[in-house]
Amino acid sequence: MRWHAYEPSSGPAEAESTVDPDAGRGAHDEQPVRATIAGGHPLRGSYLTPGAKNVVLPMMAACLLTDETCVIQNVPIISDVLVMSDLLRQLGAEVVLDADEHTVTITAAGVRSSSPNPDLVQRMRASFQVTGPLLARFGRFDCAAPGGCQLGARPVSVDITGFQGMGATIALAEGVFHAEADALYGRRIYLDYPSHTGTQNLLMAATLANGYTTIVHASREPEVVALVQFLRGMGAEIHGEGTSLIGVQGRSHLYGTVARAIPDRMVGGTMAVAAALTSGDVELLNVRPDHLEPVTVQLREMGVDVVETNRSVRVVAPDTLGATDVQVMPFPGFPTDVQAPMGVLMTQAYGVSTIVERVFDSSMGYMDSLAAMGADVSVQGTRAVVRGPRQLRGRRIDLEHSIRGMTALTLAGLVAEGETVLDGFEFVRRGYEDLAGDLRGLGAVITTEPQAAPARRAAAAV
Repeated sequence: MRWHAYEPSSGPAEAESTVDPDAGRGAHDEQPVRATIAGGHPLRGSYLTPGAKNVVLPMMAACLLTDETCVIQNVPIISDVLVMSDLLRQLGAEVVLDADEHTVTITAAGVRSSSPNPDLVQRMRASFQVTGPLLARFGRFDCAAPGGCQLGARPVSVDITGFQGMGATIALAEGVFHAEADALYGRRIYLDYPSHTGTQNLLMAATLANGYTTIVHASREPEVVALVQFLRGMGAEIHGEGTSLIGVQGRSHLYGTVARAIPDRMVGGTMAVAAALTSGDVELLNVRPDHLEPVTVQLREMGVDVVETNRSVRVVAPDTLGATDVQVMPFPGFPTDVQAPMGVLMTQAYGVSTIVERVFDSSMGYMDSLAAMGADVSVQGTRAVVRGPRQLRGRRIDLEHSIRGMTALTLAGLVAEGETVLDGFEFVRRGYEDLAGDLRGLGAVITTEPQAAPARRAAAAV
């Protein structure tokens, strides 16, 4: 087998974009930002939920499966989307990201490289999803192990084992996966865990494989269903999405398409929790109530009034919140991305609440900061016990490398006594275009300012 060293591909000249070129540097390279929050202001009004990044990113990767132009609408202009745009450009694709229209147009006819930029891959785990399309269309990839939020073990073994089952030869050397396949062949692939990113990657690879692929124990997440609909618009033949058994009949060629991303249930769920937390009254627009059901069921359990239409959810906080128990599991279970905001909400509920996290093994680091703010919490492994209600007190916090944790502490600042200062706040832009601005629009008192790097390092010790 022949391997080649990574060489950045110059590719075609980049198309013009309405996005500031400096914005594509990614969250780790952005100017550090400090947020200051004054607690005690209820959230009221309406909130337009953005498109779901967890489907936009694989849809962008899927554009590598064809040399024709694909257009994705309702795209959130967040750091992860900017990173994926840069990654595709460096492979040779033409990418036009229109921030005003929230649209990305991708033409992958000029792709010549099968080696994604390792610096970009290590910024977010979703970048590894280009490997399925690269392997299916070009017969190889050389890709570094992915990075992203620090949430414990997040292996790509589901993807790698599936590719091998379809006929690829894969080796890992010095942190880089090298894969080759003269052709991919349809097989019956059993997933030992219903990984949504693994399911998405294998689906994309199977669309150009020879024969029929069956994915057993597949993810049922709405974002997987939405990706299937996107691939079907490209000409793929796929059956069974939304169930644990998905079948794919490989095709010799896929085509360009136009599609609109589904609403982000993680962002919508977080804003619903924020409304309940602050004794607020917020109507979430552009949402799928069935996608939010795992969250809204728990809110109702705590006494929150939830009113649904076919495209909106109104959340009205009660005078007092009751305790609840949450088990975090893959869809249709409670979403792991809303676990941390729910943990904050539990601090304001009467009684003893519990969280059992069954998706990521290191996603409760924010609990230490909640305890420092006055919460009564105890964590043993992946189980947390929260006793409430407790008055939280504002303080200075630096919690890096977790969108979920930083978002949760932002919510905590909304109900804390005094001011909460969050260093490293720029990291939330990986999942939110403008979290501070969105909260201000609902009545929160929150300001942001550039943060000097030396001050940020000092804050880490607080």
